[in-house]
Amino acid sequence: MAERVISKRMFFPKGEQKKFLNDVKRKLSVADKDLAQLIGKSTRTVTDWKREKFSMSFDAVKVLSKKTGILIHPQVKIKEAYWYTLAGSSAGGLAVHKKYGYIGGDQEERKRKWRIWWETKGKFQKHPILNITKSIKKPNFSVALAEFVGILLGDGGISKRQVTIALHRYDDKEYSDYIRWLTEKLFQVSAGIYKNKKSLADSIVVSRTELVQFCINKLGLKVGNKVRHQIDVPLWIKNKKSYRTACLRGLVDTDGCVIKHCYSVKGKRYCYKKLSFTNLSVPLLQFVFDTLGSMGMNPRATKNGKEVRLESQSDMERYFRVVGSNNPKHLNRWSN
Repeated sequence: MAERVISKRMFFPKGEQKKFLNDVKRKLSVADKDLAQLIGKSTRTVTDWKREKFSMSFDAVKVLSKKTGILIHPQVKIKEAYWYTLAGSSAGGLAVHKKYGYIGGDQEERKRKWRIWWETKGKFQKHPILNITKSIKKPNFSVALAEFVGILLGDGGISKRQVTIALHRYDDKEYSDYIRWLTEKLFQVSAGIYKNKKSLADSIVVSRTELVQFCINKLGLKVGNKVRHQIDVPLWIKNKKSYRTACLRGLVDTDGCVIKHCYSVKGKRYCYKKLSFTNLSVPLLQFVFDTLGSMGMNPRATKNGKEVRLESQSDMERYFRVVGSNNPKHLNRWSN
């Protein structure tokens, strides 16, 4: 897929663009994927640049040169964005003008034919762009899909055209990478990341109407505010133990946390780690409470009705042994 042109372009002599990128990778000791994340591009774009299929953006070259100290080749040429459209339109316009003496053909004849087409065919056809829906892979029920539902019920949301999952920019960076990988594996779509300039929240976003419809019709989820709907876990998950466990993991990895509780008795300090799951949907709290209980653990619901906790060390050990976590933040807090 062609890269979207959004800035000035840098045109290296043949072979020099590939050499520049390979020098940058050696200097930073990174792979194509890491390099792409560094400059906010896709791995595919970096690969295309290395093949010299496309010219590099001015911004990317500038950032990499500054970060590594690698000088830009002296024969590099800089062109404005969309330079090719200006050149193409000028050449085309001159050719038409030379042939017809004016640009655009017979204007009145074009309008007359358009009106005939519109009245006989055009207004009865569906819009050729607005009615295009990009397809997705539609997976069968599985442990991975149940975990995805748990993640979506925890920190996600569904609108009419988008599926979004919001996470902390720094604390959940590694987990964010995992969710993007899981999403792409399940549905074969690319999940983008959008940063909120007013907060530390990054949103993983997939803009696919077909994915929204799949979440509603197949998975049993809903569009809109989860708290207002008092959303619950779908029955297909509740009815199978392995799916319940996977969904629980997704819920706790997003809306849960490992907390350290410390206190002193007769001058001696004691510290214990506990697990907390907080949510404003009563059905989700009940699901977490019941699922933990069915695994032989002893969860406690707090008095405010917004939190479920595991407090004994034996329950904590059982949780991470049986349910586990794919969020490195939780694993680090539990093990350290």
